[in-house]
Amino acid sequence: MPNPALAIETVVLEGHIVDSLLLPKVLDAILARGGRYHIAELKFGERQDDPSRATIEIRADSVEALEAILAEIHAHGAVPANAKDCETAPADVSGAFPEGFYCSTNFRTQVRCGGEWIEVEDQEMDCGIVLDADGSSARCVPMTEVRAGDRIVVGRDGTRVMPPEGEARRHGLFEFMASPVSSERPKAVGVREIATAMKAARSRGEKIVAVLGPAVVHTGGGEHVVQLIRRGFLQVLFAGNALAVHDMEQAFYGTSLGVSLDRGLPTDEGHEHHLRTINTIRRLGGIRQAVERGVLKSGIMYECATRGVPTVLCGSIRDDGPIPDVITDILVAQSEMRKHVPGTGFCLMVGTTLHSIAVGNLLPAWVKVACVDINPATVTKLMDRGSTQTVGIVSDAEPFLQSLVAELAK
Repeated sequence: MPNPALAIETVVLEGHIVDSLLLPKVLDAILARGGRYHIAELKFGERQDDPSRATIEIRADSVEALEAILAEIHAHGAVPANAKDCETAPADVSGAFPEGFYCSTNFRTQVRCGGEWIEVEDQEMDCGIVLDADGSSARCVPMTEVRAGDRIVVGRDGTRVMPPEGEARRHGLFEFMASPVSSERPKAVGVREIATAMKAARSRGEKIVAVLGPAVVHTGGGEHVVQLIRRGFLQVLFAGNALAVHDMEQAFYGTSLGVSLDRGLPTDEGHEHHLRTINTIRRLGGIRQAVERGVLKSGIMYECATRGVPTVLCGSIRDDGPIPDVITDILVAQSEMRKHVPGTGFCLMVGTTLHSIAVGNLLPAWVKVACVDINPATVTKLMDRGSTQTVGIVSDAEPFLQSLVAELAK
């Protein structure tokens, strides 16, 4: 006979725990950590949309082992059967959490206050949770925005996570992508599904955010992005200095990094064009001033400026110039991006690794993400950093954007 367990806890798992495989994940996690389980109750939903419920008794040989099990299965939505209110501690210094703070995920999260579960707002991974003074609301906050005296949630008690529960598979959206990314998957199918998702987001009144790298311009895809803006399929743009500069270089000189976009060949003195573009914009004071004075007359940045599309340009250590519109303080850039995340229904990332990962970290898990890159590793890196809602297409930027615009026009 095995030795009797020294630590016991009963947890509850609710939702679409069977078809989303959450239940077997929890049971596997218990066994992998050396624990044992007994399913005290298992109630299946009668219809496809009905939730199921499992009550699981967990036994471990020590309190420490039980805590390790509970910590792991918490991310799958398991909460103690006799849930308590969340615990808080005041932030003792600005810019840092108190010890033992609860570290958030990008999944929907609730905290229990006064016996009631309340939704955590501004859901974001790798943050803490701050409660307001009367405990009626909670929100995620990055540590750099913590202020001394804030009530910060500590520990796991009174917190519960609600994973996506396989919504993509149950509702058919992105079902064609059984694996995150493949260079062999039919591109037309992927483009069609992305277009469908973008149309659905727009019909719901949600924003479509684009995260674009300079390859969009280098490959000749700028005009397709212009069409997305004009047709109302792009409400926010996140990019860097390079995308903006090469887009305006194309408007001024017809080149991108000195290469003619019409002939595909380097032009005389073309290597200077990007720097001359930066200098022109700096002398005028910024993109909007260039538009107002009639100097900038076309391109992605022109369309954003004239159609009121919010643009956040984040700086890099590699930047030339940069142009005045680029935010060179990384924390300020993060804060500006966060302002535009609420209300987002779809995010399209094309041709940029670092910006894609950065924006992916800001998005809650229920915002669908499509990542398009010639390098499959870009999508892999994005998913490895927690943005598991991402699906990917391996393609150069221009052919994808051309196909997407054509599909959206149907």
